[in-house]
Amino acid sequence: MDVSKGEIVWKVPLGSVDELKVKTGTPNLGGSIVTAGGLVFIGATADSRFRAFDAKTGEELWVTDLEASAHATPITYLGKKTGKQFVVIAAGGGGYFRGKVSDALAAFALANK
Repeated sequence: MDVSKGEIVWKVPLGSVDELKVKTGTPNLGGSIVTAGGLVFIGATADSRFRAFDAKTGEELWVTDLEASAHATPITYLGKKTGKQFVVIAAGGGGYFRGKVSDALAAFALANK
């Protein structure tokens, strides 16, 4: 959303059903965060994947598989010792969408520019 204009800038299907050839999206439950560098991170989907999108274009830049669905909002923090930025998501699954259950926290370091 461009909040100054009240317009949708981009939208993409969120999530995948591996058996389908076309991206249709999946039910999702969870929030997203946007970094100062313009990355949108979101789990939320029923397909147990964690994704990063370009905030300006909506292009999916990165995706990884998780132990279970991440029906949560990611967090980000700066490592005091390393100076690196990290993104962390809880991948617990289960709940309303059922599926795999886990007690995992997945943490990823962002590359320095």
